[in-house]
Amino acid sequence: MKKRITLKQIAKELNYSISTVSKALKNSPEIGIDAKTKIQAYAKLYNYKPNNVALSLKNRKTKTIGVIIPEMVHYFFAKVIIGIEKFAKKKGYNVIISLSNESFEKEVINIETLVDGQIDGLIISLSKETLLKQDFYHINETIDLDIPIILFDRISSNVYCDKVIIDDVEGAKKATNHLIQNGRKSILLITTEDYVSVGNLRTTGYIQALKENNIELDTDLIIKVEDKKSTEEELHNIEERINEVLKLKSNIDGIFAVNEIYAASALKVLKKNNIKIPEEVGVIGFTDGVISRFSDPSLTTVDQNGEKIGKQACKLLIERLNNTNNIPYQTKIIETSITSRESSK
Repeated sequence: MKKRITLKQIAKELNYSISTVSKALKNSPEIGIDAKTKIQAYAKLYNYKPNNVALSLKNRKTKTIGVIIPEMVHYFFAKVIIGIEKFAKKKGYNVIISLSNESFEKEVINIETLVDGQIDGLIISLSKETLLKQDFYHINETIDLDIPIILFDRISSNVYCDKVIIDDVEGAKKATNHLIQNGRKSILLITTEDYVSVGNLRTTGYIQALKENNIELDTDLIIKVEDKKSTEEELHNIEERINEVLKLKSNIDGIFAVNEIYAASALKVLKKNNIKIPEEVGVIGFTDGVISRFSDPSLTTVDQNGEKIGKQACKLLIERLNNTNNIPYQTKIIETSITSRESSK
């Protein structure tokens, strides 16, 4: 008997992406006939059976939920997992957690592995690479197998499923307004590249807050970070970019960062430049985590209420698993709040 080959091995052997192989094996019209024939023949030769266990799950329940998060560095995702675990345990479900490490390929493999391992449904926050590629075939394919998926935090309008988010635009407006109400008028924004949905939305909120307060937008005061894995090298690059802007714009009196790692980096650069916080520059970040509470000075933050997001995502998933009728997909919005600390007083 031939040993069963994996999706990843087929992609490597034939020099195609995992997404292309997956689509070809599902006979997608997006893939050319030559590539499709080659991939399908190779898969047949080596006994590949895509999602064979998943197809039998319609009438079998394992009481197990799969969770895929993009990274563990940010405290937010840890809080979401706590919320999922608590609610799942109360309802008699087990939870398996996987890490995509911001990789599209790893996200695809994780879904395949979890589905083949007999989970009832998935809760996912999309990787940055998936959002950059705008390729959601692996997600939609799983939903088509009657395996429900809940997206949270990083979502896409191109995936039709239940979602749990915060109002990122409104949260960013709250953060920017907090600085403005404390007398700040030249506010530096540290955000992500636009393809990351939450960073894009928070940038929009920042711009709207400036406009509503009759403060002219200065695009030189927006740093867009290509933050891949929060490595030492990446963090150093962020600090260098903040330092460059501070030298060019000596009138900066406020900094809004779209996560607490960027905010902590800003604190570090300000202190190196002997700039007093908050007397000269006020700082606010997103995510009320350990870094925010124990930095020096402690960070004012927008609290995303990650545990509530996790609980709501798990609740939606279990409700869909237990409801055999077709019900409309829902998007639940969790309220944010400002936690005021030393960095902006």
